[in-house]
Amino acid sequence: MINQIQPERESLSSRKFDFELWAIATVYFVQGAMGLAHLSVSFFLKDQLGLSPAQVASLVGIAMIPWTIKPLYGLISDAFPIFGYRRRPYLVLSSLLGVLAWACMATIVDTPKLAMIMIGIASMAIAWFDAIIDALVVQRARVEPEGDAGSLQAFTWAAMSVGGIASAYLSGFLLEHWGAKFVFAVTATLPLLVTMAAFAIADPPVSKNNDILGNTKHQLTQLVKACTSKQIWLPMLFIFLWQATPSADAAFFFFTTNELKFNPEFLGTVRFFTSLAGLAGVWIFQRFLKDIPMQRIFLWTTIISTVLGMTSLVLISHANRSWGIDDRWFSLGDSLILTVAGRIAYMPVLILAARLCPVGIEATLFAMLMSVMNLAALCSSQLGAGLTYLLGVTEVDFRNLGLLVAISNLSNLLPLPLLNWLPNEKVVALSLEPTNLELVNTELTLEIPEPTLVSK
Repeated sequence: MINQIQPERESLSSRKFDFELWAIATVYFVQGAMGLAHLSVSFFLKDQLGLSPAQVASLVGIAMIPWTIKPLYGLISDAFPIFGYRRRPYLVLSSLLGVLAWACMATIVDTPKLAMIMIGIASMAIAWFDAIIDALVVQRARVEPEGDAGSLQAFTWAAMSVGGIASAYLSGFLLEHWGAKFVFAVTATLPLLVTMAAFAIADPPVSKNNDILGNTKHQLTQLVKACTSKQIWLPMLFIFLWQATPSADAAFFFFTTNELKFNPEFLGTVRFFTSLAGLAGVWIFQRFLKDIPMQRIFLWTTIISTVLGMTSLVLISHANRSWGIDDRWFSLGDSLILTVAGRIAYMPVLILAARLCPVGIEATLFAMLMSVMNLAALCSSQLGAGLTYLLGVTEVDFRNLGLLVAISNLSNLLPLPLLNWLPNEKVVALSLEPTNLELVNTELTLEIPEPTLVSK
């Protein structure tokens, strides 16, 4: 029987052109390419709407809210099929919602309130079709030959990385030469690729005998049961506290553009090289660090990242100039190092989150754990906004920016006394446990402004 079935399944590498596979890759490419608008949103809020660093940080946090309820999108698509279909209609509707939001950003948005609404809608659109396409990858991985499941995830992750890297430099170049509204208009066309890809995706109609609500209720019951287990909620509480420490990103973005006069094209160049540096960080982790016990790697990556984050104080104090190092070169080198360190620190988080998920509800629980991490990012942004306001850091006054960066960095050390909440197995031991996982999005893509160049 096995011999009869196996010839029907070709490997990914030898299979003829597969429309569905390339449709899935297209969706992930778009998800990465939506970073095209990151810099434009940041400059638009700062320059055209006149928002302060604290206001930008707060709005960024609000735009994260749709990502904190990502499991809800999957549950809705499972429980409420449209005309009997669970995937394709939701892909089409969410992508068109993204087109609408970015088209409005390119045309009618001229107030902070309207910008917040449209950025929020755009964020929800990306989060929604991301949840749908992740579910499709899980479904497809389960029917692939055993050796192809990892190849499928690598292929889709590569598609998203290509989209992110391709959009990184263009995000600054287009903004520099044609302005934010033009970039928003270009961004509005990208979700249309998802609309077209949706029609190449297999989406069999739901059987009338399928007890959808019963299955959903069962999944929710299993989810609640899993979340009450100490083995799950203690590690995730640690990760939440670790991720929720305040961020100085928005204030530092204002410093680099208003004080150091970094133009959009240079910032786009930095994003391009930091995207490549992120891949280098993943490779370093996989090659050299995956044999280290979980608690030890969290301890040392947190300490090292905190120390490296303090190098931003050199740029703030202009000490690099006395060393004969130009602001741009120092900023680029600092950003590359921080990105590599940050990605190394983040990889164990993703592996731990994936391995906490019991078989049967792995996709739903993993999405929920990612939502918890996005909620932590929201808290980080709001705490950063509050600190920025309290310290009086504005678009023209950066006297307390060094203190803000120092507090934000040192706060990373606060959760370390709780390290025993984490399992202490080697990372490689965790990653070898058998389970079915949805794609681990190492970018943890948030469709929000991304004022980087500084560590928390």
